[in-house]
Amino acid sequence: MDFSVTLVNLAGAVALLLWGVHMVQTGVQRALGAKLRGLLDVALRNRFQAFLAGIGVTAILQSSTATGLMVTGFAAGGLMDLVPALAVMLGANVGTTLIVQLLSFHVAEVAPALILIGVLMFRRTSAAPRDFGRVLIGLGLVLMALSQFVALLDPYEDVPSLRLLMGAVSTLPVLDVILAAGLTWAAHSSVAVVLLTMSFAAKGVVPPAAAFALVLGANLGTAINPVLEGGAGDDPAARRLPIGNLINRAIGVAVGLALLPLLGPWLVSIDPDNARVVADFHTGFNLALALVFFPLLTPFAAMLRRLLPTRIDTADPGRPLYLDHSAIEVPVVALGAATREALRMADALEAMLLGLRDALQRPDRRHLSELRRLDDVLDTLNTAIRSYMTSLPAEAMTESDHRRAVEILSFATNLEHAGDVVDKGLLGIVAKQVKRGLVFSPAEADPLRAIVDRLMTNLRSAAALLVTGDERAARLLVEEKGTFRGLEAEATTEHFARLREGRLDSVETSTLHLDAMRDLKRVNAHLVAAAAYPLLQNRGELLESRLR
Repeated sequence: MDFSVTLVNLAGAVALLLWGVHMVQTGVQRALGAKLRGLLDVALRNRFQAFLAGIGVTAILQSSTATGLMVTGFAAGGLMDLVPALAVMLGANVGTTLIVQLLSFHVAEVAPALILIGVLMFRRTSAAPRDFGRVLIGLGLVLMALSQFVALLDPYEDVPSLRLLMGAVSTLPVLDVILAAGLTWAAHSSVAVVLLTMSFAAKGVVPPAAAFALVLGANLGTAINPVLEGGAGDDPAARRLPIGNLINRAIGVAVGLALLPLLGPWLVSIDPDNARVVADFHTGFNLALALVFFPLLTPFAAMLRRLLPTRIDTADPGRPLYLDHSAIEVPVVALGAATREALRMADALEAMLLGLRDALQRPDRRHLSELRRLDDVLDTLNTAIRSYMTSLPAEAMTESDHRRAVEILSFATNLEHAGDVVDKGLLGIVAKQVKRGLVFSPAEADPLRAIVDRLMTNLRSAAALLVTGDERAARLLVEEKGTFRGLEAEATTEHFARLREGRLDSVETSTLHLDAMRDLKRVNAHLVAAAAYPLLQNRGELLESRLR
């Protein structure tokens, strides 16, 4: 019975450790995520800057996976070369060892103070103190979990069966690597597994040689998750970075295993503290890996390009390309992916408008069916974006993240509605022309084509607004609503003039012309609502009503 209680307590200590690491990561992401992404963007000019940026960003985030997701997004989008991206990952692997170095010292006594300060900061109303308070609480929980873990192992330190089991495991370093890699894959945290290994080694439950093998497994396991979860879309080029990181880690682990009989006794002779020597081995392994691979990044990247060439995909255009589900735990990356997918909706709507421009003057039934398939693309992408955005963890998002999510959802929803207007309204008008054998006169078709051109310009402005958030551009886009109201009023006046003149031959096309004008105005209203209104509303620049 006592042993069962101890197992539950051990499991609880491990769960507390994992939760503490999670709190540190989410707190830093909420406080500094966007700034760290900007730092990476600036630093990716050459491999040396990229390596240092990888160390710095990962040391703060305490997650090489989060750093890798940011860089994978840059590389998959063609915003950076593969060589600096690989350099960032080498730096990220070094950066994630720094917290392990810090916690390898005897700092458990400060855990209550960290939690106290963290709770006081967390109770503040402003976002920044709350986020940093979350980080301090997480660090305190990690220290408490490690201390509790060591205390629970004390009574069992000299149990013969446990010693026998660990002795058997220590003779099979390959099994240690597989075990630690599996635990790291399941926990999504190499830091937590290395810290647990340090605790075992500190109590003598695991001999140093087995501890080193477990560390190698943790380093391998943390590179497996991004590969299994996949990059953005199915393009092999988007998987070059995670697969490249896994390859260099696997090579390093294989060499490390081969050298363990020589390195193990030498490291133990340098530092008799088993916990410290495990932390030093963890850092030394990643530093050695960086030193070996850093000069070889150019040929290594060339090899990855040959193995994973860019795929020219002619498949369903409604299939999302950028909604990387492995990025959901890092909202700043996921929001960027959703933005890129929303911009694909803008491209699809522009293609619809371009086809409509020609169809209004030269109606064609076969062309209509092709344009209507683009509306299905808009529907599919909007559904995918909405599902992706609702899966983001609310606790890891800042207020600005939530506002950004609303902006993206508003953009996607309004573009989907605009596509419905084009499909059911404007293309319906073209279908009536085909069915009745009607053709707009040049006096009717030319203004419509000019307005469609204006709509495409406004669509591009809305897409740019989603990216830049420029207030002046938003105001200019809102002013277009007045312009379209004037154009509709002018078309209505001309329609009734034709009726008064008794020009019965043009009455039917005039009615269709007026309906087209109204639908074009509705499309423009959706474009304004897609990008300009959310931005101006967030900045308090919109009135409650147009009424005086």
